[in-house]
Order: sequence, then structure tokens, then C-alpha cells
Amino acid sequence: MTTTRIRLSRRFRPNLSLILTFVGLIISIGFILIALLAPTLQTWGWIQDPTASLINPIHQPPGSSYWFGTTRQGYDVFARTLFGTQAALKVVILATTISLILGVPVGLVSGYLGGKVDKILLFLMDTIYTLPGLLLSVTLAFVVGQGVFNAAIALSIAYIPQYYRLVRNHTTSVKTELFIEAAQAMGASTSRVLSRYLFWNVIQSVPVLFTLNAADAILILGGLGFLGLGLPPEVPEWGHDLRLALDALPTGIWWSATFPGLAMTLMVTGLSLVGEGLSEFLNPKSR
Repeated sequence: MTTTRIRLSRRFRPNLSLILTFVGLIISIGFILIALLAPTLQTWGWIQDPTASLINPIHQPPGSSYWFGTTRQGYDVFARTLFGTQAALKVVILATTISLILGVPVGLVSGYLGGKVDKILLFLMDTIYTLPGLLLSVTLAFVVGQGVFNAAIALSIAYIPQYYRLVRNHTTSVKTELFIEAAQAMGASTSRVLSRYLFWNVIQSVPVLFTLNAADAILILGGLGFLGLGLPPEVPEWGHDLRLALDALPTGIWWSATFPGLAMTLMVTGLSLVGEGLSEFLNPKSR
């Protein structure tokens, strides 16, 4: 009887990892909905224009009129926090997609062909990989300038080597399998081997890296915005808002920095939890 109770309790014991993944998924979906609905809410008059200075209610604390208060510049913190979600998702999705599109094929070709091509690409990617992501993005932001696409380019360069290394290492190990050798013996072309046999066997871990890179990119974008290098000043962006709020903190205006900072933290946490959950699901041995 005792043994049965122990087995039942173990069987129905909640999986903490699954719960955290579900929480991360809810948080991530919530931010996506906020980004999609923010313009509609503004059209309906439920939130203020995030780029319009309200002049009279400068540095108002959170209340019924302004839920998150207003900044020293007269901006509605609630509106800017919501629209900051939209800016973050645009840049981050674009940056991670660009790095995925460029890094995965190069990793496939490099790992499959080997030889001098592999050595040159590996040296180049390792050189980029050794540079800190924020430092590299700051340097590139100086070159390409401000804007959504430019910020995405500055971020994506730092992530291309990660996709390259992941896919290249998997390709190197998989290309020696018997089914690959059989396809080569039957006269399959290089492009056919890469697209039909190798690609689907090395791509499993890419969604995990995509999610974790998205979380990291939010922090780097915030760093660029804090330094005034990410998006134009008129675009609501969490890092830029934290920079504007820095001078207001000594005067007791805590809310102008608190809510953008919390939004950034929550979004990064949600994406990180989803990434860790995907990693455990795709790689059961990691448990």
C-alpha cells in the first residue's frame, strides 16, 4: 500500500520545468499581443500618443489618470512602455531571423565540405564570436546608424557565428553517418544531400538558440538605446527611456525607469524560460 502511494505521488508530481516553460510561454505571448494591440488601443483613445509631450502633467506619479505616471519630458510612461514592446519585437525578430538565414546555410556548407573552406570560415566566425556582443553591436551601430533595420543588422552580426558553430558541428558529425554515404554513393548532388538529408538532421537545436538569442538581443538593444545608438529618439524604446529616466531618479521620479525596466526584465525572462523548456524537450538527456 505504501509503495503504491509513493508511485502515485511520483507519477502525478508537477514537473517544475514544464510549469516554468508554460509561464514563459504565457509571458511571451502576452508581450506579442501587447505589441499587436498597442496601435489599436491608441486609436480607440485608451492610451496616449507615446511620442506626444503632455506638457502640463510633467513627472506625475502613477494614478488613475496616468497608470504608470509621466516623465520629466511629459511623456506617458504607460504608452511608451507598451509601444516599446512593439519596437523591441520588430528589431529582435528581424535580427535573429537575419542571423539564422545567414548562419545556418554557411554552417551546413562549411561542415559538409570541410577543407580550406571550412578552416577559413571557422577562423572568421571564431574571430567574431570572441568579441562581446554589446561591444560589437555598438561598433556596428556607429557605422550603420539608427533605425529598426540598421539596429537589426548591428545585432545580427553578433549572432551569425552562433548559428554557424551549432550547425557546422552537427553537420560534421552527421555527414559520416551511413545514410549520407549511401546518398553520395547513389549519385546525390551536394545541394540535394545538404537540403534533403543533412538539413533536417541538424536543425533541431536551432529553435532553442533562436529563442535564447531573442532574449539576449532585447538586452543588447536596450544597451544600444541607453547609449543613444539604437532607434531614433522619437521611437519609444525601453533602453532610451531608461536613459531619459536616469537624471530623474535623484529627484524621486522612480516610475519613469521602473516600468520600462520591469517590462524588459519580464520579456527577457519569458523568452529565456521558453528557450530552456525547448532545450529540455528537444534534448531529454539535458534533464
